[in-house]
Amino acid sequence: MLEEFKKFALRGNVVDLAVGVIIGAAFGAIVNSAVQDLFMPAIGAITGGLDFSNYYIPLSSKVQAGLPYADAKKQGAVLGYGQFLTLTLNFLIVAFVLFLVIRAMNKLQHAEDKKPEAVAEVPADVKLLSEIRDILAEKPRV
Repeated sequence: MLEEFKKFALRGNVVDLAVGVIIGAAFGAIVNSAVQDLFMPAIGAITGGLDFSNYYIPLSSKVQAGLPYADAKKQGAVLGYGQFLTLTLNFLIVAFVLFLVIRAMNKLQHAEDKKPEAVAEVPADVKLLSEIRDILAEKPRV
């Protein structure tokens, strides 16, 4: 059974999947950083620091008005539509950044595919025979 597990664990597909998950997690951190550290501050500056995450509708009379969303949730039932809007906006930004990255990668891949392959050097004997053929073709026939 141990030998069978070893065969399974070291199979190419499993290793490829593990590498993909690790690279995906690292790439996810990069995209998250781009959204949180680059795009959201710019959006905040454009909208005057507007933060949707604290917008909610109290569903219970126990909830005091004007509390931050996290504190309002502790007091009672609230409908946190602002948090939903914030996460939806984050998703759209992440999806757009991912689209741009994949698009750039596809352009690079297509550029590499279009590179002309190196022309193989013609052997000397074939080159000589081609020259002889061309010379014979130029001479008039009798």
